[in-house]
Amino acid sequence: MADAQSMISVGALQQVANGEQPQSPVLQCVQIKPMASNQGNERYRVVMNDTQNFIQGMLGQQLNSVITDGILKRGMLCRLNNYTSNFVKDKHILVILDIEVLQEYGEHEKLGMPIALEAPKVEPTEDVKQQPGNISGNSMYGQKPQQQQQREMAVRQNGASNGGSHGNIHPIEALSPYAHRWTIKARVTHKSDIKTWHNKNGEGKLFSVNLLDDSGEIRATGFNDSVDQYYDVLQKDSVYYISSPCAVKLAKKQFTNLNNDYELTFERDTVVEKAEDMDGVPQVRYNFVTLADLQNVEKDNTIDAIGILQDVGEVSEIVGKTTSKPYSKRELTLVDDTGYNCRLTVWGKTAESFYAKPESVIAFKGLKVSDFGGRSLSLLSSGTMNVDPDIDEAYKLKGWYDGAGRNQQFQSHQNTMSTVSATGGADKNATKTIAQVRDENLGMSDDTDWFSIKATIIYVKQDMFAYPACRTTDPQPCNKKVVEEDPGKWRCERCNATWDAPDYRYIMSVNVSDHTGQIWLSCFNETGLQIMGMPANDIMAIKDEGDERRLTDIFQEANCKTFVFRCKAKMDSFGDQQRVRYQVQYANPLDFSRESKKLADLIAKYSIADDSGNGLFVQ
Repeated sequence: MADAQSMISVGALQQVANGEQPQSPVLQCVQIKPMASNQGNERYRVVMNDTQNFIQGMLGQQLNSVITDGILKRGMLCRLNNYTSNFVKDKHILVILDIEVLQEYGEHEKLGMPIALEAPKVEPTEDVKQQPGNISGNSMYGQKPQQQQQREMAVRQNGASNGGSHGNIHPIEALSPYAHRWTIKARVTHKSDIKTWHNKNGEGKLFSVNLLDDSGEIRATGFNDSVDQYYDVLQKDSVYYISSPCAVKLAKKQFTNLNNDYELTFERDTVVEKAEDMDGVPQVRYNFVTLADLQNVEKDNTIDAIGILQDVGEVSEIVGKTTSKPYSKRELTLVDDTGYNCRLTVWGKTAESFYAKPESVIAFKGLKVSDFGGRSLSLLSSGTMNVDPDIDEAYKLKGWYDGAGRNQQFQSHQNTMSTVSATGGADKNATKTIAQVRDENLGMSDDTDWFSIKATIIYVKQDMFAYPACRTTDPQPCNKKVVEEDPGKWRCERCNATWDAPDYRYIMSVNVSDHTGQIWLSCFNETGLQIMGMPANDIMAIKDEGDERRLTDIFQEANCKTFVFRCKAKMDSFGDQQRVRYQVQYANPLDFSRESKKLADLIAKYSIADDSGNGLFVQ
């Protein structure tokens, strides 16, 4: 114990509290706990001890393996090679980015008699004020109000400057509205075109960039004067130092494909300096989802994917429903080693200048998941495409395709509604009866349960079958509910736009039945179109005309239609009660040939034979 205690950097945490950053302090880890996460990403909270004081900390996600592999355990000593200190709600917090576990000193009970660090007495100033607000599980740490190391600000030239001392670099992962003075070092992985807008409040312009460091990614946006100031300065694939003042706000998820709860907004005095030393800043960061797993991804979520380009369609043109502007599009077919293919759409300049040849490996970042035709993908305007990337996943896919994949038959999500596993048991895609859904208590656990049912519609609720939605489609559909402020004026709070009329979208409750029972399903627009056979706008027009008989006939025609419904079940709260909600992701009409084959296979399992001993079904 004496040897271990003599290794600890006594007083290091008080130095941290005083605004210093001792180099590579050795501390004892006295507590390890998993953090609650809104995104489903595993994170760990730790408490560090220097025998005089203790401090709470958070491990960067890249360090999860030291916990999951059992390298770091409670009571062990460790050396912090890279960390940053923040101050949140009167508490000091360490964000640990690089750690060395000193396993040779073993595990010990708490060393010394440590006490909590006291909050520093700092007079609030004009530009340093603690801001209230909720803190999410993934982004709870901000910058402490403290005296920082002096940093010589370089002379700005059109918003940028070269050179200068930057002190401690703040990781993107630790940015939050509570971080007041910070500098990040990040690579521009995406740069948008300049976009303009015109509405009743005036006009303006904006652009955005995606920024990446070894801890995470974040979107940064410039408006109006900031466009002139920073657009030509920031270039894709270059690395920059970006320093506050720069607003950190909650991210508008409809405009970004990045896994970050926050985003940046450039201000007039934001400092952007090009970094000549680009070491330690990765080129790109992927979180791939296989094509087989797309069926478990919720509609409208954003993912990364990699696959072999199987087919390239021709460029075509569509006209935007609300803007009347033409858009170029190109359909691609992607396959991977899970045995699935998927249709993928690219847009605009990417579609027009698409250059990859069939059988190339392509990595996509920023794909929107659609439930059209089962599952399909669309490259967002902020997304990127990398042909034959120099990454392990690409070499693995290429080897598989050259060896066996080229001659393989692939299945799509449209025809995998009912699959039986090779072991004979039903897997998570298997078609179930309504009785099985209830008896197996699907949706009663903390996780979302997925299932498919073959059922017939027996009733569609008419009182609430559609809602008035925003008509914005560029850069991507908004679909948020709009409010009629005045006759003929529908306003979207999200887009701050006003429309003469909304775009009605289905949101339906449908009662379906099979031979074992009945169940209520919630359906959205794409499924509603299949069930009703016409857009919700048309039915709302009939309703507004007061033609009740025709309206009733339309809903009656939806009855007795049979579909294979792909559903998810999850516990939901309705007032003071909790009950399971069954939500349809997509619905496919019956494929009679496929259904007949399934029935024949099921009957064959019973080995029913006629009097001659021959099976009743001849293959």
